[in-house]
Amino acid sequence: MNAEKHVTVLEDEDIAVLTLNRPPANALNIEALTELDSAIQKLNGNDAVRAVVLASGSEKFFCAGVDIKELSTIQSEKDGVKYAELGQSVLGKINSATKPYIAAVEGVCVGGGCELALACHLRIAGTGAKFALPEINLGVMPGFGGTYRLPECIGTPRALEMMLTGKEVSAEEAQSMGLINQAVNSGAALETALHLGKQIAGKGGRAIAAILSVVNDPDCVSIEKKLKKEANAFGKLFTTHDAREGFLAFLEKRLPDFKNK
Repeated sequence: MNAEKHVTVLEDEDIAVLTLNRPPANALNIEALTELDSAIQKLNGNDAVRAVVLASGSEKFFCAGVDIKELSTIQSEKDGVKYAELGQSVLGKINSATKPYIAAVEGVCVGGGCELALACHLRIAGTGAKFALPEINLGVMPGFGGTYRLPECIGTPRALEMMLTGKEVSAEEAQSMGLINQAVNSGAALETALHLGKQIAGKGGRAIAAILSVVNDPDCVSIEKKLKKEANAFGKLFTTHDAREGFLAFLEKRLPDFKNK
C-alpha cells in the first residue's frame, strides 16, 4: 500500500485496487485529486499491473463529487477553468490508459464522482448505487468531462435530461441506459469487478492496449480515421509474441500463455 492520505493502492498479482477514502462522502478536493493523479500515473507505468479496479472505502458513497466548500471559494473565471482542467487531466489519465480501469460503485456516485466512474472503461454497481450529474442545482455544470463522456455513453437526449434536471438514476436504470455494464447485489460490486479484471488480465496485454488505444483515441473523429487506426493496430499485433502464442495455443487445443509482449 502507499502512504497517501486519501488514496490507497493494493496490488494482488496482476490486478490493482485503487481505493478512494476521504470520509465522510469521498468528496474530491485538490489534495485528493493530486493524490489520485499520482497513483494513476504510477499504475499506468507499472507493466506488472494488467487491470485496475477503482473502488471506495465507504459503503454509502462511491464519491459525492467535488468538495462544495472548496468549489464555493472560486471567484474568477480563470480559477474555475484551472479547477476544471485539473479534474479533466486526472480523469483523462484513466480514460487514456492502455490497461482497463473498472469502477466498482457502491452507494452515491454523483457529480465529479459520476464523472470519475465515467472515465473508467467499465463500470459495475451495487443495486443501492445512485448516479447523477446534479451540478445544475448549484447554478453550474459538469466540468470534469461529464458533458462529453455521458452523451457518448447513453446518448445525447438522455444525457441532457440528466444534466439539465440533475435527476438521479438507480443502478437498474443506469444499466438499462448503458451507463454501467452490470448491476449486482449491493456489496458485490468490488468482487464482481475483481473477477472481471482477472478475466481481462488473462488475455494478451498488447491486444488489450491496442483495443483501448483505438476505441479511446479522441483524434479519430471520423469512421475513416478510426478504421485506419484499427487496421494499423491489428497489423502490428501479428508481430507480437502473444499473437503467435494465441494462434499456436488454439491450434494445439490448449490455453495460451500470454507474456504481454
